[in-house]
Amino acid sequence: MPQLLRRLMRATALAATLLPAFVIAQSDVPYRSVDPFIGTQGNGHTFPGAVVPFGMVQLSPDTQTRYFKESYPWAAGYQYNDPTILGFSHTHFSGSGHSDLGDVLVTPISGDVRLEPGDMQQPRSGYRSRFSHDTERAEPGYYAVTLSDYDVRAELTATTRVGLHRYTFPAGQPAHVLVDLRSSIYDYPGKVLWSRIRVRPDGTVTGFRETRGWARGRQLYFAMRFSAPSSAHAFHNRETKPEYDPNFVPWFSRTDIDYREGRGLVAVFDFAGLESSQLLVKVALSPVSEENALRNLDAEVPNWDFDAKRAAAADAWRGALGVADIEAPEPMRKMLYTALYHSLMAPSVFMDVDGSYRGPDLGVHRADGFTFRSTFSLWDTYRALHPLLTLVRPQADNDEFVRSLLASYRTSPDGLLPVWQYHGQETWTMIGYHAVPVIADAYLKGIRGFPADEALEAMVASASKERYAGLGDYIRTGWVPSDKEREGASKTLEYAYDDWTIARMAESLGRKDIAQQFDRRAGYWRNVFDRKTGFVRARKSDGGFREPFDPAVAGYGGDYTEGNAWQYTWYVPHDTAGLIELMGGNRRFIAKLDELFDAKVDAKSFEHVEDISGLIGYYAHGNEPSHHVAYLYAYAGEPWRTQERLKQIVETQYHASPEGLSGNDDLGQMSAWLFFTAMGFYPVTPGSGEYVIGRPFVDRMALNLPNGRRFTIVTEGLSDANRYIGSVSLNGEPLPRVFLRHEEIMQGGELRFVMQARPNKQWATKASARPYSVRRSG
Repeated sequence: MPQLLRRLMRATALAATLLPAFVIAQSDVPYRSVDPFIGTQGNGHTFPGAVVPFGMVQLSPDTQTRYFKESYPWAAGYQYNDPTILGFSHTHFSGSGHSDLGDVLVTPISGDVRLEPGDMQQPRSGYRSRFSHDTERAEPGYYAVTLSDYDVRAELTATTRVGLHRYTFPAGQPAHVLVDLRSSIYDYPGKVLWSRIRVRPDGTVTGFRETRGWARGRQLYFAMRFSAPSSAHAFHNRETKPEYDPNFVPWFSRTDIDYREGRGLVAVFDFAGLESSQLLVKVALSPVSEENALRNLDAEVPNWDFDAKRAAAADAWRGALGVADIEAPEPMRKMLYTALYHSLMAPSVFMDVDGSYRGPDLGVHRADGFTFRSTFSLWDTYRALHPLLTLVRPQADNDEFVRSLLASYRTSPDGLLPVWQYHGQETWTMIGYHAVPVIADAYLKGIRGFPADEALEAMVASASKERYAGLGDYIRTGWVPSDKEREGASKTLEYAYDDWTIARMAESLGRKDIAQQFDRRAGYWRNVFDRKTGFVRARKSDGGFREPFDPAVAGYGGDYTEGNAWQYTWYVPHDTAGLIELMGGNRRFIAKLDELFDAKVDAKSFEHVEDISGLIGYYAHGNEPSHHVAYLYAYAGEPWRTQERLKQIVETQYHASPEGLSGNDDLGQMSAWLFFTAMGFYPVTPGSGEYVIGRPFVDRMALNLPNGRRFTIVTEGLSDANRYIGSVSLNGEPLPRVFLRHEEIMQGGELRFVMQARPNKQWATKASARPYSVRRSG
């Protein structure tokens, strides 16, 4: 390319980064491209209901509640192929691998009332109703469906802390609203420790419940108002024999009981005098008290304008989704905007309008100058979701994520940063201390709105708690011994990576003593690599590897977390070059990667491990330990192999349909992986400041960055046939390396790919062109 033309392209690209925000017209395309039903069938575990970005309320239909293992498919309360809907509850996880929530279930009923949920497959066996997808509508911030057994049209929208329902009842039929405080996703006898419901003199309904589900001792309060006065109401405790015949109309004549406590409460409100066929219900939540729930209700939804709140929710999503301008074929564009939508739900707000929240000590605290966030699925989300949020959300949001982690650390009875936290409570689910890389990655990217010295203190404290999950032995011997601690191989690897991020942050803060200590620990991964077999293996206290050994074996309570040796051996994101060396060099490393992907594997052999899904050979895209693996070919000098594998993964693991996610979305991690990969790069090593280049899946994508600049990815010649990168340029200059730096993206500009049908085996193959690795850096 002539030098003059190259300079002109560079000047044009840089000028585009300085366009004022008002020049970039906000399109409705992102909003209309989202399909909330993607991931609602199978293993995706997403929900289709109403929520605003990072909202505390997730108001969505529940089709089933089940006990423990049976609850896995209904982790979000809804499966697309189910024939009936129980009602609409106000809290849900988006894509988690564990079931819980489903708080304050509300069901509109016309005609006779039944107090039990009934059986999903038996119509009219309880208060649940049949429905048809023909009547369903879901878009960001809005959901609607017709409950066919009652001929009731239900519409839902939400604010941050309030769910708003609009029910249209059939004329001439008795209208009722049932509230079930016993119902839960992941339901079992005794889950509800206590609950309360009361009707106040003005007709406002308030209450609470305390549960011992995934998080023990979780408390949630609510306040509910109806747009028309209730003519009568009745309470029932499902722990006891019904006091009244629910099919006997005079049962509704009781109005003298305005307060009830128990563990299985159901309330029914009668609206015999409903002047029109429509009834609105608004429900506010609070982690602190009924009075705070009332304040949240009055602050966020003081009137009854459903359409205005629906429009406000839509506008909030238009603004959030407008960070990306995507040009791609329709299936891909829909998948990407939906992926972005799913990536903007957590960590969610968990704080009242007055700043109060409930912390991990179950005490009430007040956030000073920030919004407290919870629902941190950190084992999943540190990999791609949090790095994505540093690119698509304002710095204030990323500040608040870290400040919330530190606020939880200050009030943690164990003196630890969150591991897997929701509603302010710790679940101790999964392994590692992955709040650490989230904090380090944010700080090293220049996010400074939190006390860095305290953050480092919290990181070191979390990495020094010897009684936590084999950490004491890891510190003393350099590995987690399998004869003392399950999943020792995985824990050793994940501790080592987390330690590396502590060292990087300490180094940035000038704490050389801490950096040296954790740099040493970051190398402990080598202690569990077996040169003889070429796999990471669990070691015992005496230093020997556990025998017998089969790299294909996976199972809960074994040596690997939700995986086997084939899937976990690649988890050394900070020192991939070191792993290549131990495996015998680039050729052997690539051959073993090929063996991973090309193995003939019977998926039934992993049915006992629910989280292992999306198999391509032993590669399991439905679970997080595999997410970086396709990018590792680039570390061994064959980036075109990464390009081949990424096309294989995207085409088989993502679809624009309810079955469109091959595994749990895990609070946005699966979605963030797709979004990054479609742009053409991925954060293999959060904390390194680098993104490994894969290959793009869009014709064009422009990111409106948090600093007001604009970074654009342009792809020439993209097609099914042209699956390989021919060349890459950044701001008009050839890019000879297989990684981008974070600061290069944040400066704005243009990343241009030229695609071709055959691999370019000369591009970015030199050792100096490869991504960050401890060994490479000396």
